[in-house]
Amino acid sequence: MSADPENPTGHSGDAGRAISPASRTLSEPEAEAEPGPATRSRATRLGAWLGENPSPQSPPFSKYRWLRLLTYTLVIYVSLGIVLAGADELRESYGFSLPLALVSTFLQATAVVLALWRPVPAWALSLSAAVFTALLARPNLAALSLPSPNWPWTTPVLLAHMAVFLLLALRVRPRGTVAAFGATALVTFVVEGGIGAQRYSATGPVALTVFAVAAVIGVALRSRSVARRELVQQTTITAEERARRTLLEERSRIARELHDVVAHHMSVISIQAQVAPHLVENPSEELKENLAGIRNNALEALTELRRVLGVLRSENPDEPEAVEDPSRLPAPGTGPAPDAPQPNLARLDSLLENTRAAGVDVVKAEEGDARGYSPGVELSAYRIVQEALSNVLRHAPGAKVHVDIAHFPNGIYLSISNSRPSRPVPPSPGSGHGLLGMRERAAMLGGQVEAKPTRDGGFVVAAFLPRGGALEPTDPTPPALP
Repeated sequence: MSADPENPTGHSGDAGRAISPASRTLSEPEAEAEPGPATRSRATRLGAWLGENPSPQSPPFSKYRWLRLLTYTLVIYVSLGIVLAGADELRESYGFSLPLALVSTFLQATAVVLALWRPVPAWALSLSAAVFTALLARPNLAALSLPSPNWPWTTPVLLAHMAVFLLLALRVRPRGTVAAFGATALVTFVVEGGIGAQRYSATGPVALTVFAVAAVIGVALRSRSVARRELVQQTTITAEERARRTLLEERSRIARELHDVVAHHMSVISIQAQVAPHLVENPSEELKENLAGIRNNALEALTELRRVLGVLRSENPDEPEAVEDPSRLPAPGTGPAPDAPQPNLARLDSLLENTRAAGVDVVKAEEGDARGYSPGVELSAYRIVQEALSNVLRHAPGAKVHVDIAHFPNGIYLSISNSRPSRPVPPSPGSGHGLLGMRERAAMLGGQVEAKPTRDGGFVVAAFLPRGGALEPTDPTPPALP
């Protein structure tokens, strides 16, 4: 074996390549800079507490664009009102200069807008601006002509903090909202009760009541949305589990039916191996020994198949869905005679007669030679036609049915179409496994199934099954399904 000059060790991948000091220098800091699981976990928890993980109430607030624009427009108008009207009130009622009043109200408006994306920092900014405004207004209270100005929560500051509290409760967890409310109540108590002022009307209790109402509304809306989202997730999981269980049940039913086909072949192998020595004059001992081994292996395989069949039939041996659904055509090999022979294409005429006896107008058209199909293909073709006719009985009462069968060199083409139902469709008690079972049978054989409504209000099921159970590379392309 020749040696690779770029890989003298003979190992593939990075293990055999020499790593240069420069590449090592670049890779090591990148590895050191990557945060570990503990760091990422702490960052995730901190981000959740700060409101960085959006809830359905967080921006964009809705999947509808017009509702998002309405929300943003409303918040911007509230912020502008706080800046303009609040600055005027602080200047006239509390003796603030115009620049100072604009700065104070601008901080509150900024907190309201920031609460759309970062509610906890916005709450901290709003509370700090409220304390800043209250402390600046405190020296002016004694000199004001008003008998009792509102303090420490002025009207514009109270409205801004209420809006911030509502957005905070919509974004963070309830315990985060409770912690923010507790901090707001503590700061209010310290400013109003500890620091105090002269000649003012206490607004602390009223402000805390308003904040509590806003927090309760926000928490209630958030909890309702979280519960709805969890319900949707659980419904999705339940639907996926139901679909998975349906698929497994259908595959189990198909396996039970195919057991008879496989068991028949194994029985034929066993009988032929037993009879073969008697067809040859003076057979050698080696021939007898080999044929005996073939027969024993066939019998062991047949025994294992019976065990597997026993496990599959133990779940639902009598196929009760065929009994509960009167629209379902009886299937040989199920129901009261589970050991009956499996059907084939020769029994399609009998199936169509049973369908006509149920009151359905069925017309059959067949082209080509029906010979040379494997038993599995014939069984699957029969089942597809049977299930399509059962669907007509169940979902299209009074409709006319056309069954078209075309035999090609490489497979069989089936088309079962029905017209618009002439009577109201009653509620169906069926299990809804029909189309799934058709697709499973076709996929198992390398074929395909397509089911779709027609322009005139009917329905068509088209299927193609390869002749031998799988398309050969040299086979021509199967006919396109309509």
